[in-house]
Amino acid sequence: MQTDVIPSTTTPLLVTWPRTSPLASFGEKAGPAPALAAWIRVHLTYWWRHRRRLSIDRPRRFTEFVQRRKLIDRDPRIPLMIDKVGVKPFVANVLGADWVTPTLWSGEILPGQLPFPAPFVVKSRHGCNQCRIVRDTSDDWNAVRSAAAAWMRRPYGLWLDEWGYRDVPRGVLIEPFVGEGPALPIDYKLYVFHGRVEAIQVHVDRETCHRWVIFDRDWRGMSTSADRLDVRPPISLPLMIEGAEALGRGFEFVRVDFYDTGVIPRFGEMTFYPGSGLDPFDPPRLDELLGSHWNRISVD
Repeated sequence: MQTDVIPSTTTPLLVTWPRTSPLASFGEKAGPAPALAAWIRVHLTYWWRHRRRLSIDRPRRFTEFVQRRKLIDRDPRIPLMIDKVGVKPFVANVLGADWVTPTLWSGEILPGQLPFPAPFVVKSRHGCNQCRIVRDTSDDWNAVRSAAAAWMRRPYGLWLDEWGYRDVPRGVLIEPFVGEGPALPIDYKLYVFHGRVEAIQVHVDRETCHRWVIFDRDWRGMSTSADRLDVRPPISLPLMIEGAEALGRGFEFVRVDFYDTGVIPRFGEMTFYPGSGLDPFDPPRLDELLGSHWNRISVD
């Protein structure tokens, strides 16, 4: 059993990678030419979801840049940033310990009995959408343990060629539940291009009537659903933007997720392949707009 203990004192917000970090010297790394099988899979899945041909050599759309990253980008920082346990000390160092949800437990096999008073969250350290919420003692702990065991049996990301997950150690962690009451907190996903937040995807009612909407950094609606979904900007939005830009500096693109928990936002995760680049945007021109942000410095 492992636990990570994060000090309660918040350190000053940094706006660059820590100079002492071994990650600071790495840039975006291009790997060797992709294997033919991966190239075929990526092109076929893109056609299946978007009904158009994929341009890897001259990408224009955000979804195309994600496919290009899957095939070519082998930046050695990505696995550590994806690792839900390993990334926490980095985030605490850059933003401060109060931004980080502490890890109550981490390991490979969940304990046989409820290890902590509810509510708490069980999730995999090496994947996405692998999460169970334990709200009280009436929840089926054996079902949670069975789900976690299934996460451990299977590698994540291989079938969609998301290379970054390959080197993340498989594991399970337990965190305190973040939020007030039984409902899941609103999830704010900040799209950071070359160190600047350009879009914020907001997810609401994730367990009951899941909907999401996209705003720009000034909270102007970008997606079609923005006019139909009344979501007010959180009080901590300026801090979220500042924190996401500090964590995302040095990457062409990364999505940084936060929860609004009061004065200081709570870090969720860093994602390099949102939706595996297979989720359509509404309106479709938003795909090209976000792609132009990704491509901005590349053409300068």
